Amino acid sequence: MREAILILLLALSLAWPLGQYLALIFQRAPSRLDRWFAPIERPLYRLLGINPDSAMSWRGYALAFLFSNALLAVPAWLILMTQAWLPLNPDAVPNMQWDTALHTMVSFLTNTNQQHYSGQAQLSYLAQMVVITGLQIATPMMGLVIAVATLRVMFAPAVEATTKSDEYRHATPVSVGNYWVDLIRASTRLMLPLCLIWAVLLGAEGVPATLSAGPVATTLDAGSGQTAQKVPLGPVAPMVAAKQLGTNGGGWYGPNSSMPLENPTPLSNFLETLAIVLLPMAVVMMIGPLTGRRRFAALVFGCMATLSVASVGLALWAETASVPATQSMMMEGKEVRFGAEASALWASLTTQTSNGSVNAMHDSLTPLTGLVTISNMLINAIWGGVGCGLQQFLVYLLLTVFLAGLMTGRSPELFGRKIEAPEIRWLAWLVLLQPIVVLGFTAIALAIPEWTGNSNPGSHGISQVFYEYTSAFANNGSGFEGLGDATIWWNLSTTLALLLGRYPALLIPLIVAARLAAKPRVPEGLGTLSIETPTFALTTIAIIVILTLLQFMPALVLGPVAEHLSLSAA
Repeated sequence: MREAILILLLALSLAWPLGQYLALIFQRAPSRLDRWFAPIERPLYRLLGINPDSAMSWRGYALAFLFSNALLAVPAWLILMTQAWLPLNPDAVPNMQWDTALHTMVSFLTNTNQQHYSGQAQLSYLAQMVVITGLQIATPMMGLVIAVATLRVMFAPAVEATTKSDEYRHATPVSVGNYWVDLIRASTRLMLPLCLIWAVLLGAEGVPATLSAGPVATTLDAGSGQTAQKVPLGPVAPMVAAKQLGTNGGGWYGPNSSMPLENPTPLSNFLETLAIVLLPMAVVMMIGPLTGRRRFAALVFGCMATLSVASVGLALWAETASVPATQSMMMEGKEVRFGAEASALWASLTTQTSNGSVNAMHDSLTPLTGLVTISNMLINAIWGGVGCGLQQFLVYLLLTVFLAGLMTGRSPELFGRKIEAPEIRWLAWLVLLQPIVVLGFTAIALAIPEWTGNSNPGSHGISQVFYEYTSAFANNGSGFEGLGDATIWWNLSTTLALLLGRYPALLIPLIVAARLAAKPRVPEGLGTLSIETPTFALTTIAIIVILTLLQFMPALVLGPVAEHLSLSAA
C-alpha cells in the first residue's frame, strides 16, 4: 500500500510540471528550448515539405492523422515478413507469418502492443528497433495530438454561422493547428527526451542495451548433463522506456516485465510502474493551461483520480485479502522479487491506462483482481492511453451533460453550445460499438471452441476469451495467458477489434467537437447546467459505471465473479 501511495503521489508531482510543458509545446509559445530543438525540427519540416506556419481545418487534421498511419503501416508489415533477409539479425530469426505480422503491425500501430509472438525468439533486432520501438514512440504522440486538436476545437472562440446549413454541415473555420508540426514537436520535445532519461536509468539497473548477439550459457539439466542455452539480449532498455512511457506495453521478451532481464531490480520495477501513469496524468494536467479552463481540468482530474484510487484499492484487497488470495497458491504466476502487492498495483495501473505491460501473469491473478483489470479496460478512461483516454472521457462527459440536462429540465449545453440529437447519435454509435465487437467476438469464440485454443474450461475460460477481446478493443494489449492465440482466427479477429477500438474512439470526439464549435454560443444564465462542480463529477462517474460495467454484467458474472464464488466455496 505504501508503494502505491508513493508512486501515485510522485506521478502527480511530476505530471503537473510536465503538463505545463505540454501546453507550452502545443501553444507554440517562444521558449529557450527552441535553440535546442528547432535545428532538429526545421530539417524534418523541409523533408516532409511542411510549412510550419500553415494551419489545418479539423478535417485536414484528421486526414493527415489517417495518412500518417497508412504511411507507417506498409513498411512495418513488410519488415516483419522479411526480417530474416535484412541486417541486424544476429540470432537468425526467421520471417514472421503474414497473419501474425499483420496483427503485430496493427497492434503496434494502434498503440495496443498486443503480442501473439515472443519477441526475443521471433523478432530480429532491426524489427524490434524500427517497427516495434519506432511505433511505440510515434503512435502515442499521434493519439496525443488528436486529443489536443479536439480541445482546440471544443474551446475555440464562438464563430457565428453564416447560414443555417453551415451550422449543421459542421463546417467550422476554427483552425486546429498543423498535424505534422504538432506530431514532430511532441516527439522531439517530449517523447524522445523522456525515453532517453528512462533508458539511461533502466540501463543503470541492468536492463540490457546492446546490439551484440546474446551469450551462450552452459546449464546443468537433470538427467541429461550439460546443456547449452542462448541468453537473448539486445537494445532492451530503450524499448522498455518507450513501451512504459507511451502506454504501449509490448515487451522485448515474451514474459514482458516479469522477465528479470527486462525488469531486474525493485528500483527498475518502481521506475517502470511510475512510467505507466506519468504521461496520461500529464495530459490531464495540460488541459488547464492549454484551454484556460482550469476548473474543467480539475473536473477531469477529479473523476479520473477517484476511479484510479478505487481501482488500485480494490486490486490490492482482492490480491492479498480476498478468500482465494489467502490460499497457498497466492504467489503462483507472480515474480517473487516483487510480491503480490507490487503485482496487483502494476496490474491495476497498466489497465487503467492502455499500457498493457505486466510484471506478473494476469492469468494467475485472483478472480476479483481479474474483474478489476477487465473493468478498467471496459471504462478505458480512468487515465487511458496518451490522448486516447482523454478522448474517451470527453465522450462520457458529453453524454453526462445530455442526460443530466434532461433529468434536471435544463437545455443540454457545454460551455454555451447546445448538444443535440446529431451529436448524441455519433456518441451512441461509439458507445454501442464496444459491446457489439467485444461480446460478438467472445460469443463466436466460445461457441466454436476448436478455434480458440483455450486452455481452461468453465468460468476461467470465459474470462480468458472475454479478456482478450476487451484488451484488444481497449487498445491495452495485456492478456490472460493460456490462449493459443497465434492462429489465423485470433490474429484476424483481434486485428479487427484493434482497428475498431482505436480510430472511431479518436476521431468521433473530434467530429462532435467540430459540430459544437460550428454552433452559435448561447449566453450562460441561471438555467445553464454547471458542469464544473463536485455534483456533476459524481454524476459523470455514475454514468461511466452504468454505461460500461452494467451492460457487461452478464459476462463479468459468468467469468470472474463465478470463478471467485467457486474458489471461495472450495
